[in-house]
Amino acid sequence: MDFALSSDQELLRDTARALMARECPTSLVRDHMNEPQAAAPLWEHLANFAALGTGPTTDLCLFAEEAGFVAAPGPFFATTALFAPLLDAVGSNRLDATLAGELTGTVALAGDDGIWQVNADPVKTFVLEADVVDLVAIVGAGPSVTLVEQPAARRVVTMDSSRRVFEVDVAAVADGDLFALDPVAIVELIDRATVVLAAEMVGTTQRLFEMALEYAKQRYQFGVPIGSFSAIQHKLVDMSLDLERARAAVYYAAMAIDAGDDDRHRAGHVAKAAVGEAAKRAAKDGIQIHGGIGFTWEHDLHLFMRRAYASEALLGATGWHHDRLAELLF
Repeated sequence: MDFALSSDQELLRDTARALMARECPTSLVRDHMNEPQAAAPLWEHLANFAALGTGPTTDLCLFAEEAGFVAAPGPFFATTALFAPLLDAVGSNRLDATLAGELTGTVALAGDDGIWQVNADPVKTFVLEADVVDLVAIVGAGPSVTLVEQPAARRVVTMDSSRRVFEVDVAAVADGDLFALDPVAIVELIDRATVVLAAEMVGTTQRLFEMALEYAKQRYQFGVPIGSFSAIQHKLVDMSLDLERARAAVYYAAMAIDAGDDDRHRAGHVAKAAVGEAAKRAAKDGIQIHGGIGFTWEHDLHLFMRRAYASEALLGATGWHHDRLAELLF
């Protein structure tokens, strides 16, 4: 079986890479910390790719990986990986506008425990970009979906300011468009979103690794590059191996979802757990390789460390996915 990217997929990846490099410098990520609307010009470009939200998972993963490489802020992940597939699942007439990039949205699903599963909790947690999107899809018991505009949302300060998190009080939400939701559909949606997030984390991990590698070549100690020291080389090799293992797991999971393979649920847990370990190693060893300069606010390393650790916790931390795998095995 040929697992190589098609020519169209290579074009998509290269286009995304060039777009992110041009439109999302680290200066934009920093500006977004103080002013969320700083990411609006970036969304104008990313909106052209909103149709990926209901397309093949592998294609969205390719694009998400490049977004993760630059820690792209804004509603792209929430809209394409969560909101658009949910609209598709319930047959909402808002889907066409969303896929055209004319409408942004997010999903409020996780309850008090932070687990992304259907619940009747009065407060929804981990609601991404709730104050900048056009619509919030609230998933309640049943399961049911209610589409509302601008619900009252409380910002939760997290370590990653490039992906803003909110809590939404469901009890205070006014009536909105109400839909019934197939229980199987929400499980498949979360599986897919988890793999897309894992792909994004592959990009962030790649960025951390490349930054550490480049610094190891440039930083001299005792008259030689620190990359010539075996201790640094071992760290870089371990980072690289973890990264490649994670990338393989992610794209296997993406292809399993696209093929409707029976292994797709297990593969999603493996992918998120593998990239979670890789991201944490890259962040930890990356800052050790950089030394003191890596701790400074002026250095860009912390932007990607923040994204790596925050994404590891989103949609289930590594340990949670390990537990789910254990349940499947035993």
